[in-house]
Amino acid sequence: MNRVVIDRHVLRRNVREIDRIMRENGASWTLVTKMLCGHEDTLAVLPELGVTTVADSRLANMEALRRVLPELERWYLRPPSVSSAERIVELAHVSICTEIEVLETLDRAARSRGIAHRAVIMVELGELREGVLPSALMSFFRRAQRLENIDIVGIGANIGCLSGTVPTIEQLSPLALYRRLIELEFDTRLPLISAGSSVVLSALLQGNAPLEINHYRIGEAAFLGTDLLGGGTLPGLDNAVRIEGEIIEIKEKNLVPLGEIAADVSPFENSVPTGEPGERGHRALISIGQLDTEVSGLEPVDPSHSIVGATSDITVVNLGENRGSLGVGDRITFRPTYSAVVRAMSCQYLERHLVDSQAGRDSGWPSVPSPRTVASL
Repeated sequence: MNRVVIDRHVLRRNVREIDRIMRENGASWTLVTKMLCGHEDTLAVLPELGVTTVADSRLANMEALRRVLPELERWYLRPPSVSSAERIVELAHVSICTEIEVLETLDRAARSRGIAHRAVIMVELGELREGVLPSALMSFFRRAQRLENIDIVGIGANIGCLSGTVPTIEQLSPLALYRRLIELEFDTRLPLISAGSSVVLSALLQGNAPLEINHYRIGEAAFLGTDLLGGGTLPGLDNAVRIEGEIIEIKEKNLVPLGEIAADVSPFENSVPTGEPGERGHRALISIGQLDTEVSGLEPVDPSHSIVGATSDITVVNLGENRGSLGVGDRITFRPTYSAVVRAMSCQYLERHLVDSQAGRDSGWPSVPSPRTVASL
């Protein structure tokens, strides 16, 4: 059995630590649930962990949020499309916007429902993903503030998601100036500067984020504890997600393949020999492959294990000179990166389980079969 495992106990600790950081810095935050891909068992426990506002970028996932968490505030985190305006207004309380035509479409959709829809105007700060150009921001807001069923609650930005841009105080500080200019020019108040993300959280803890940022959209750090700037995990946070693959073959073999190797023979990146000709070691094949997840984003929990390579259906793991007690049917456990989790959670071939290590259910991330789970899908 191959599965993604989410530890509720670790997730609870992460949420509480991020809450503490936000309070100390006078900010609020929204949990980005994209990596859960609508997994309802995990969504259902979020309120008891202290989560009050959630965000996603897929309408199907937004449907799950509304169904499971009707009492929580919901953000739609992908710039809306004209064709999806009706559903976005129906499913989300807040959306991020960069095109005035789309905002006008949202306004009409909200008017037809007799409601007000909140929006955050995203500003381009150099990441070259979504955002209104700073030179066009005042004219954009002038048109936006005339929309009767749209409530502009702030401005925001996205740094690091596309280009890997490292956030700095100098890069993010103009947002405070832009907010002040809008407030003075239009005699209004914008309560939010929503420019925080997991990478900006890393910068904040290093003292490199402007305190004017008062709203964070955090997913990766909450689930994986990732320090996107310094590497490893952030202080007080941990990885709440593991991926487990079942061993379908385990044998002592040569570590270097026989015959000539050509780069174009395999549809995936070729494995790299890890030994000398004639050297032998134990290898395990697990029934997870490139169809299931991003194999390059898997790190074996056991430091003596290493991934050799993968095909569409199988990943090969070097176990070293001693396979220990592992046998066919046992599982090897991996720490996944964000990209590996997203692909695994959206994969129809992997089971997804919510466990609680503190309560003794699935405690310790074992590499042995059949631990008890709290819930599964």
